[in-house]
This record gives sequence, structure tokens and C-alpha cells, in this order.
Amino acid sequence: MAAHRKPRQSPLSGHTARAAVTLALAGAATATGFDGTGHAEPRLTPAQVKAKVDQLYQEAEAATQKYDGAKDQADAAQRRLKSLQDQTARRQEQLNSARDALGATAAAQYRDGGIDPAWQLVLSGDPDRYLDDAAFAERAGDRQAAAVARVRGQLREIEQLRGAARVVLTGLRSRQAELKRQKATVDAELGEARRLLSGLSPEQRAAVTADGTGRASRSASDGRDPLTQGGVAAPGAHAAAPDSRAAAAVAYAYSKLGSPYVWGATGPDAFDCSGLAQAAYRSAGVSIPRTTYAQINAGHRVSRSELQPGDLVFFYSGISHVGIYIGNGQMIHAPNPSAPVRIAPVDEMPFAGATRVA
Repeated sequence: MAAHRKPRQSPLSGHTARAAVTLALAGAATATGFDGTGHAEPRLTPAQVKAKVDQLYQEAEAATQKYDGAKDQADAAQRRLKSLQDQTARRQEQLNSARDALGATAAAQYRDGGIDPAWQLVLSGDPDRYLDDAAFAERAGDRQAAAVARVRGQLREIEQLRGAARVVLTGLRSRQAELKRQKATVDAELGEARRLLSGLSPEQRAAVTADGTGRASRSASDGRDPLTQGGVAAPGAHAAAPDSRAAAAVAYAYSKLGSPYVWGATGPDAFDCSGLAQAAYRSAGVSIPRTTYAQINAGHRVSRSELQPGDLVFFYSGISHVGIYIGNGQMIHAPNPSAPVRIAPVDEMPFAGATRVA
């Protein structure tokens, strides 16, 4: 009977349907792989990695110089704010003392000021003495008026100092925000460079981070004798520096060969490029600015053909890198986090200008 007929099974029900869906999805994934929209990122060649890493390091160096400049300004603002706060505290102490003195005078006048001066003269047993006292009181009143004027002046000074401190604090917070932005930029670019380098073999990494001549960096332990003081070249050193300050800066740079690159560092154990230049001249008793784009104006410009040891050499259109010239077409610089302070040819990077420190 029709009422007892078994219903027909669907060919895609239950386990069979699930299996079919799984196979369909697998086929779709396979098809996606074949049509080119789902395959992994192509592996870069060592040459491509080097080009990309060099670009990342250059961008990070530019951001580092902005960071260094913002930090320099933030430090100056912090010192200025501290000075204003100290001045305000001293003025407040002076104001409190002046107010106490005025309060004591006012209290004395209140105690003695209930009788009209004419009656005080009539009732005085010694009118001459009273008149002398009255003249003194008038002079005391003049002094009191001057004291009140001083207090008012101190109040104005304190308000001006507080206003200046508010302005400095606003600028400081802005520079601190800029520091945070530049730090994030540097961290991101250096992190990407590390990721690219980690995909290379040790031999490939060594080739990518070698200097422009293909040599490994020269460390401070290579036995070379740096320039001596007074501009006289020691055996094995490069050309003589023109004066004792330049010689001292070059000698300092030689002594730091092999030191690690750390962005934002100014020594004595680690450096970024402008930090090394600043520390080298600081060792010679010369103060130069913190950033590359300020250091290029720290002396007078010289052409490439006029370079002498101790001159600062700058690179890239944004003046984002600096080295210390040591003669014979070479410099000492802090390249990037993948390489320590080392000797390199000046033509390793796009030359932007040079300065002889004044």
C-alpha cells in the first residue's frame, strides 16, 4: 500500500552531504591556488632584500634624526620648565614674607587707629613729641605703600612666570607626542628590516650588511693606530688632520670602531650617526648640534674636492646621515643596526655636502 511505502533517500543527505561540501571547498581552495589569488608572497632574492633593507634603514635614519631633534627640544623645554618652576617658588617665598610683614603692620594700625589724629594731638601730654611721631608715621605710611606696590609687582611676576610655564609645558607635551610618533616609525621600519634579514642565510646576511667595498666592518681591535694629536699621522693611519681639534675628533671616532649602532644614542658605548659626530667633537672640546640637518650648519661648507680629516660628510637629499671624514675617500660612521661603527668609502651613499666644524 502507498501509505507504507518508504520515502526515497536524498543522495546528498547526512554524512554524504557533508563530505560533498568538504570536497567542494577543497576544490575551490585548490582552484584559488591555481588562479594565483591565494598563493604565498614570493620569496625575495638577496639582492632584493638588500635593496629593501637599505631603503628601510634610510627611512629609519631620517625618522631617527627627527626623533633626536624632538628629544633635544623636549630636553631643553624640560630644563626651561624646571627653571620657571624654581623662579616661581622663589618669588612665592618672597611674596609670602612681604604679605606677613604687611599683615603685622595692618594689625598694629588697627590696634592704635581708633582716635582721630587731631584729638590725639589735643590729648597728648607732649605735643612736640606727638608731632615728631606723626611725621614718622607718615614716612612709615609711605614705606607701607611702597611695600604694597612691591607685593602687587611680585604677584604680577608670579602670574607671568606661571603663564610662561604653561606655554612651555604645552610645547613639551607636543614634543613628547612627536617623540612617540617618531619612535613608532623607527621601530616599525627596523622591525621590518630584521624580518627580511632573518629570512637569509648567515652568508647572505653577511653579504647584505657588508660595506660598500664588500669587506666586513673593521673593528677597534684591528691594531690600527689612530691619528695622534696635533695633526701628525701615525703609522698606518690615514691623512693628517688639519688641526688638533679635528685630529682629536678623528682619534675618538677610531677608538669607537666596532661600537654598536643604537638609534638615539650619543655614546660612550653606542651611537647613531649624528650621535657619533657630536660625541667625537665633544671629546675635542667643541659643541655641535644633535641632528644631521643642524650639524651641516655647524661650520663652513666645503666641497668634496676640499675634504680634510675631521670634516663632517652628509648624505641623502634630506641630510639624514653623517660620517667623519678620515682621508683617502673614506669616513668613519655608525651605519645602521645591522652594522657597528666602521670605516666605509664616502661614495657608499649619495653625497649631499660637507662641513668643516668651526
